[in-house]
Amino acid sequence: MPLAGQILKRLLVGRPLGSDRLGETLLPKRIALPVFASDALSSVAYAPDEILLTLSVAGLTAYAFSWKIALAVALVMLVVVASYRQNVHAYPSGGGDYEVATTNLGKTAGLTVASALLVDYVLTVAVSISSAAQYAASAIPLLKGHEALAGVAAVTVLTAMNLRGVRESGGAFALPTYVFMVSIIGMALWGFFRYYVIGDLPRAESADLTLVAEPGYEAGLASLAGGFLVLRAFSSGCAALTGVEAISNGVPAFMKPKSRNAATTLALLGGISVTMLVSIVVLARMTDLKFAEAPATQLLRGGVPVGDGYQQDPVIGQLAHAVFDTFPVAFYVVAAATGVILVLAANTAFNGFPVLGSILARDGFLPRQLHTRGDRLAFSNGILTLAVMAGVLILAFDAQVTRLIQLYIVGVFVSFTTSQVGMVRHWNRLLRTSAAGDRGRMRRSRVVNAVGAGLCGTVLVVVLITKFAKGAWIAIAAMVVIFMLMRGIRRHYDAVSVELDPDVDTGDVVLPSRVHALVLVSKVHRPTLRALAYARATRPSVLEAISVNVDPDETQALQADWDRRNIPVPLKSLDSPYREITRPIVDYVRSIRRESPRDVVMVYIPEYVVGHWWEALLHNQSALRLKTRLLFTPGVMVASVPWQLRSSQGLEPKVEP
Repeated sequence: MPLAGQILKRLLVGRPLGSDRLGETLLPKRIALPVFASDALSSVAYAPDEILLTLSVAGLTAYAFSWKIALAVALVMLVVVASYRQNVHAYPSGGGDYEVATTNLGKTAGLTVASALLVDYVLTVAVSISSAAQYAASAIPLLKGHEALAGVAAVTVLTAMNLRGVRESGGAFALPTYVFMVSIIGMALWGFFRYYVIGDLPRAESADLTLVAEPGYEAGLASLAGGFLVLRAFSSGCAALTGVEAISNGVPAFMKPKSRNAATTLALLGGISVTMLVSIVVLARMTDLKFAEAPATQLLRGGVPVGDGYQQDPVIGQLAHAVFDTFPVAFYVVAAATGVILVLAANTAFNGFPVLGSILARDGFLPRQLHTRGDRLAFSNGILTLAVMAGVLILAFDAQVTRLIQLYIVGVFVSFTTSQVGMVRHWNRLLRTSAAGDRGRMRRSRVVNAVGAGLCGTVLVVVLITKFAKGAWIAIAAMVVIFMLMRGIRRHYDAVSVELDPDVDTGDVVLPSRVHALVLVSKVHRPTLRALAYARATRPSVLEAISVNVDPDETQALQADWDRRNIPVPLKSLDSPYREITRPIVDYVRSIRRESPRDVVMVYIPEYVVGHWWEALLHNQSALRLKTRLLFTPGVMVASVPWQLRSSQGLEPKVEP
């Protein structure tokens, strides 16, 4: 890498860390909570919006179900958290749902879970960043219409921070996450105090508007369509559960005792998330907040639709404005903390995706480059892969949360359900062989996981029914593609392993009878003489210099110069009536192989080492094409003999300490 590139890399990523310092990157609970739980915690910034937005289709009367739906989501959250506390104790190695499913249900189930989680991690980044871009655009008019580009910029910043390592990124994200938690819980407590004690809680800015049902829902929720709408609102609210599985994948990143710290962090995550979600939905009811799917036509002022000019602020923004009407500074703190946490929520995926990708690469289901740690002991290739995929998704959906949310949470409930079924089988297996003293604890754990499996399976069915036509089919199709891709990668690695097995006698490892060396010559210059010297030093059985006769005059001049210098290697000129260079050489090499199949043909190609990208376009193109062709010819080896031009001096890569 050029010196300027190295300096830029060190400024962005920092100095490399030795493998012996891996222990320094482990996280205490106070840092692990914002690192692994920011996704689930931040969901309160959009999950209540989605519940109210979906119910608004049936008009104001449907809002009566909002707190019941919030409680149902909270119940699912608590059950899932309790279930995953069993997971982190039973499987602390970091494989999470993938390891649980593979061990107890087989490879097909494991790959199903893995493909679902990979898709969900990408969607986590896309949804969180898109939501943050929408918040930013409502506060900064300059960003209106450029939310997608702002989202991609935010992904780039997150990528750079995560490339510096898990501990550094966690330290940077801890303060904003705690500020968000304190500000939301503080807003809820102050709002409840004003409502129940002082009795002066103001109404939301949208409270004076009238919310009307969309066509077909005039009967409210009494019809079959209304019941379906409640299920849709519940499935959208279940977005609050995304990120719970990230802790089970990230157990190795915790400080010791790893399992206990991970389980404690899970409990904190569940309690805080449930408290914030239910509080926001209840506060929305107290302040008569209106949040419509189509505000221009559904919201009326004086019986007249507000029109396209009406700016509908997010739920948290409206609540903060009402609760802190006498203290505007607190309103800005809540708004800023919400916008920041939505960006940081993607950090959960930036920790979960690379770890899962590394485990899958170790098992041969993804490219092995994903298993390698970077300079800062983070899985850099996984981080970059996630960033690219999420950026493409943000651009493709123009950072519109309402469109992206329909693809969301399908994958996570596939993994939830499969993992909990696997845990039930795990306890069944242990109960058959365990001592009597442990059986009571295992039976209790099995009950928890069985309840989790049943509840998650029910939610999965609801999500599939209510979201499939809205876009969930795209996520399912992506899971199928990734599943097939991982199977194909594993088949390739298995086939290559068999092909390269030294214990399998294929007859290809027989020593050659002779080595026939060829040095390619275009003119007699210093790179050619170096290549000839190297070829002679290897003492081949036969050594020839080869040129291609494209121009007879140039070929004659080359032969005359060759003879004048008394070079002790015969020079052979290959005819090329169509002025091709690659084909005559390849044909000649193949003719040698046909005449002596046990001979090895060694081709030496002089090449320039250049210092500028534009010089690469002016040199070595013929050599590159020739090497590409020769590499596919059995029994042929190719050696590049480099000649460093002056422009390349000083650009050789430095060996870093």
